[in-house]
Amino acid sequence: MKKTLFFLIFTLIIAFNLKAQDEAKQYTIRTVAFYNLENLFDTINDRSINDEASPMMELKSNRSKVYWDKIDKLSSVIMQIGVDKANTSPTLLGVSEVENLGVLEDLVKSKNLVKKDYGIIHYDSPDKRGIDVALLYQKRYFKPVHHEVFNPNIYRNGYKVYTRDQLLISGYLDDELIHIIVNHWPSRSGGEAKSRPLREKAAYQNTKIIVQIREKDPNAKIITMGDFNDDPTNSSFKKVLKTKSDKNEVGTLDIYNPYENLYKRGFNTLGYRDNINLFDMILISSPLLEKGKKDFSDYKMFKAMIFNKRFLTTKRGQFKGYPFRSFSYGGYTGGYSDHYPVYMYLIKEKK
Repeated sequence: MKKTLFFLIFTLIIAFNLKAQDEAKQYTIRTVAFYNLENLFDTINDRSINDEASPMMELKSNRSKVYWDKIDKLSSVIMQIGVDKANTSPTLLGVSEVENLGVLEDLVKSKNLVKKDYGIIHYDSPDKRGIDVALLYQKRYFKPVHHEVFNPNIYRNGYKVYTRDQLLISGYLDDELIHIIVNHWPSRSGGEAKSRPLREKAAYQNTKIIVQIREKDPNAKIITMGDFNDDPTNSSFKKVLKTKSDKNEVGTLDIYNPYENLYKRGFNTLGYRDNINLFDMILISSPLLEKGKKDFSDYKMFKAMIFNKRFLTTKRGQFKGYPFRSFSYGGYTGGYSDHYPVYMYLIKEKK
């Protein structure tokens, strides 16, 4: 009896000491995020694209006032993402539905973000509406060394589909090389089933980019993020990218999707016509995944989340419970975006 009691006390002491040691460890925390900015267009008519169809250009009055209010609102959201753990706004922020470089420069120079000193990586895509993807990054933490764009080779009824580029950026997060792909896959216009092959081809383009990265960096830390216009269980993910939702099943060359389990638990990033969807995600390659060994000697994903604060949600009316969007029925609502941002923490033990 005495031996059993002694062993129990000894075990509790060891467990307490291990927990205390673990809590005493300090970590560097970096936030990686993605945000669909819902038609962030300027007020100037660009005749080279179809920006006349944008909600901003459809406004009959007060365009400038609306534009700067939207800039202020979006920047106020970005400023808050991840701040409770990382003590700063996202180190890396992928964005979609932006018209041009100018709107991004206005965004990062806004009073909410100007002190963060964000750099911008942006290309004009061939999308007919003139909407692009881009990456914003805090210069003090991330140093890009290469970037390029890829446009999926998609045809529909014999005609080329001019969709958004997939933007690849490689650079050093502090002292670690990582690769980021920013996406905005083809929409569900015409219905999910009819448009499904377009997103499957976009997913295939992602696989080709990943292969290209791994040819030069076999153990590459890869993050692919975006508004995919598909849910985590759709064929573009499960059959083309072959994503995994169980950490224990993730092999060396697999892609882990932490948002699949969130989706199955009922979480969403947007709502449309009474459908709840989780189109916005951040996926990672195996070297960024911590598999229960508590090894954070280099950057690993700690947690993936949706930034769905109450102020970002519509409180009443037919869109109650959906993200508080900026535009509706040709008018400005004073909202933020029709998508919630998504984000994850990458952490590394301080030496």
